[in-house]
Amino acid sequence: MSDVIRTVDLEKRFGGTVVLDRLNLAVSEGSVYGLLGPNGCGKSTTIKILMNILEPSAGRAEIFGNDSRRISPRRDLTRIGYVSENQELPEWMTVEYLMEYLKPFYPSWDEARAAELIWQFDLPRDRKLRHLSHGMRMKAALAALLAYRPKLIVLDEPFTGLDSLVRDELIEGLLENAEGSTIFISSHDLAEIETFASHIGYLDRGRLRFSEEMSSLSGRFREIEIALARALPAPLVWPPTWMRAEESAALVRFVDTQFEYERTMAEVRRLFGEPRDVTVRPMPLREIFVTLAKASRKAA
Repeated sequence: MSDVIRTVDLEKRFGGTVVLDRLNLAVSEGSVYGLLGPNGCGKSTTIKILMNILEPSAGRAEIFGNDSRRISPRRDLTRIGYVSENQELPEWMTVEYLMEYLKPFYPSWDEARAAELIWQFDLPRDRKLRHLSHGMRMKAALAALLAYRPKLIVLDEPFTGLDSLVRDELIEGLLENAEGSTIFISSHDLAEIETFASHIGYLDRGRLRFSEEMSSLSGRFREIEIALARALPAPLVWPPTWMRAEESAALVRFVDTQFEYERTMAEVRRLFGEPRDVTVRPMPLREIFVTLAKASRKAA
């Protein structure tokens, strides 16, 4: 399976500020890749370089194997769909006129699908875009993108400022109409991303800390609570894979970032003896993200 998106030692600096620091990223064809990270970590900058809105300071970014700085309108842009948080649309156009205007630019434009998407998103055909709510404008942008069946869909914070119903409608419409496409999305709406992403990358201070399948990520993070049978030894050296450690006279809590039941339990017995009770709890993506963000802030 080939990589639709690839960056090699990608760097971006604004003056003396390093935003991307030797970023190496690969997004496989057919995947739904969620790029996560705290505000200011470089997610939007990465996407803007990929879309040739910004130039890299060093390194290389590729789409479909081509340098992002040499994206061809005929060869590449007709296969890419891009929607950002601050998507600009021609406000004087109606929804129907927007669709008619875009149709000649895309050889793969599907008129029947465009009509179906307008109906699915409940878009008013004859209303000007300037009179639509933010949520309806995002629906119009997504409908226009899906109508030409792009091979790559790039979404930069598409759910920001939307209520839960509109987010659900956008996700449902995206997944129902993006068969065969690769989806690359940055978002703060972690609960939504968790429901449909196949891969997750975590960007922190311009560096990719990990990139893996969602199933692998959710499998290796566990919150552990231990009811102690004896007093804690002092001093206690925590294993490097344990984060967010808390302790009291009777309880110990931590997050194991490389959970394997036998290995983790062996480490627990080595440190604490035979515990009275051990509780192991899976963690949703939001809790994993918060754990990593807090650890990064503490280390800064």
